[in-house]
Amino acid sequence: MLAVTLGIFTIVTTEILPIGLLTRIGADFGVSDGTAGLMMTLPGFLAACAAPTVTLATARIDRRLMLCAFVALLALANFLAATAPVYGLVLLSRVLVGIVIGGFWSIGVGLAERLVPAESAGRATAVIFSAVPLGSVIGVPAGTFLGDLAGWRIACAAVGALAVAVLVLTALVVPALPAVRATGPALLRRTLRGVHTRFALLMTFLIVLAHFGAYTYVTPFLERTTPIATAGTITAFLLVYGLAGVVGNFAGGAVVARRPRLVFGAAAGLMALATLLLPVLGRGPAGALALLVVWGVAYGAVPVASQTWFAKAAPGTPEAASVLFTASFQATLSLGALAGGMVVDRTSPSAVMTLGGATAALVVLVAWLHRAKQPVWPSS
Repeated sequence: MLAVTLGIFTIVTTEILPIGLLTRIGADFGVSDGTAGLMMTLPGFLAACAAPTVTLATARIDRRLMLCAFVALLALANFLAATAPVYGLVLLSRVLVGIVIGGFWSIGVGLAERLVPAESAGRATAVIFSAVPLGSVIGVPAGTFLGDLAGWRIACAAVGALAVAVLVLTALVVPALPAVRATGPALLRRTLRGVHTRFALLMTFLIVLAHFGAYTYVTPFLERTTPIATAGTITAFLLVYGLAGVVGNFAGGAVVARRPRLVFGAAAGLMALATLLLPVLGRGPAGALALLVVWGVAYGAVPVASQTWFAKAAPGTPEAASVLFTASFQATLSLGALAGGMVVDRTSPSAVMTLGGATAALVVLVAWLHRAKQPVWPSS
């Protein structure tokens, strides 16, 4: 399970590293913040396509072999970005990252039930998903700090080296994992027909759209709106945000099995509060930091809540649930980053925060309207 968790950590770090380096990379290649935001849009779109496509195409291949292949491709993508002479090659590297995200997440997250006893599967899923906020806590601030210190190319190369280390660990410690039940189109269609699956898709779409539409451009927001003197201060703010995300991940994981709607609604409410108030109270460092903490706690609970809902809606087919989770999550991430980029290029980072907050508030409304319907989960 350690290798899978480290793999997710490295993938998350690679995926969201541009958030901390957005303005530096954009300045190096002479592109706007919105165009630089394509580094977030492309992986999400490709991951959404790769999640079902790659999983179906490799349904009968040993899962350990596939994990190793994806981590090797991740290392290649990071090294390509580190050496890219033109922005187009950076975007090509992000295409490779998207394929890795779609494949590794769909296969790796669903392996929790096979790597630990059945009674520990929920806890194992929370541990695996702890890699998401940890990527924000350690990966992104460390990468941003390294980018400030030695340049963004060195930061990408360092993550590539980490991917190589994860590849070696995966090959050495993960046991052979032959495909138990091939995930085919019929299984995915049957899973999609479930009412709980569709509700999970709706909630995931709205809350991820709200988050990444705003968070992708949090660095430009802090630089232009909050009087923060140094890039190192922004790195510290992102670190605190990530630490709050770890708290949210485990707090949400402890409750989500019993009250998934409550976790979604609470996370969306806190996110709406934070992003709507940032343009007003975020003009001072103290206010910005406090609201980033609230935002971090809120979003930290989202991935484990969404994956748990999909898993409960499709018991006995964890890989199919992971495919649907990954595809919906990443497609919405891509759309959020793209929409946020269009808004920020035409208005301001503050407008993006307000739009994200309004979308998060819509999640609260949907959860409230759904409150009277008590989920009756299908049996495995």
